[in-house]
Amino acid sequence: MVTQIGLIGLGKMGFPLAQNMIANGFEVYTHDLLPGLLERAREAGLKAYKDTDALLAQLSGRKVLWLMIPAGPAVDHAIEKLLPQLQPGDILIDGGNSYFEDSVRRYRYLAERQIDFLDCGTSGGVGGARHGVCTMIGGKPEVFAYCEKLFQTISVPDGYLYTGEAGSGHYVKMIHNGIEYGMMQAIGEGFEMLHKSRYELDLKAVANVWNHGSVIRSWLIELAGNALGKDPHLSGLRGIVNASGEGQWTVETALREGISIPVITLSLLMRYRSQEGDTFSGKLLAALRREFGGHQVQVKEGGKG
Repeated sequence: MVTQIGLIGLGKMGFPLAQNMIANGFEVYTHDLLPGLLERAREAGLKAYKDTDALLAQLSGRKVLWLMIPAGPAVDHAIEKLLPQLQPGDILIDGGNSYFEDSVRRYRYLAERQIDFLDCGTSGGVGGARHGVCTMIGGKPEVFAYCEKLFQTISVPDGYLYTGEAGSGHYVKMIHNGIEYGMMQAIGEGFEMLHKSRYELDLKAVANVWNHGSVIRSWLIELAGNALGKDPHLSGLRGIVNASGEGQWTVETALREGISIPVITLSLLMRYRSQEGDTFSGKLLAALRREFGGHQVQVKEGGKG
């Protein structure tokens, strides 16, 4: 059974996750490349080390290392840095938002070196990381069984699932995030209609009543209400919405597998659109509508109508 954990990555999810593990009785040793994050961890009472060799020296028996770092090359770099210090049977858990095909590749690469690997989709936000996450875990069943108490303990009740073979945990998390894109887009559009309606609506109150018994009650609606309570017109924000990668991977996977997901796809495209503002393609569509249908267009000050 797992009692010691080496956690690498003390960012917005890794730091509270380490606190979660410690609060649940695990012996946790942490590492990050950024001195400021190490200092914050130490001030909070965490055992934090500036290099992985010092961290690994604290772990005995079958080592369990949890990576909570950005997806992509950083994960491969961390694995290569750790490998010389690992023994056959040691376990690496990638708890970040890695692309599932990368997780399959890493599983095979590590298996050739007799290192076990679990891909763990982690959801719940910063608050969840501290008080109880939702985890989706792929990999060998016996490796999951060895770590199951860890996943059970740091997750909310009924909030962890062994999803099957390598890559499946991150695949399920990818689809989760694609669904999230679509839900957020629908919520944003709905509240924009409420905001622009002829009625003087208290949007926070609308969100609150929807979250008491309605079909669309959800945490996202709750968060929308919280945001609208702080700033009813959201006047302090710009409408730029970043796409962190999982939505794009979901769409690319659907295209490759011939699966129609129009809502998720459009929600991703709307995020790209939000980066651009007044786009050339938008101007061209307006011009075409004027050309073939005589439709009016809005012009900038000093422009030609």
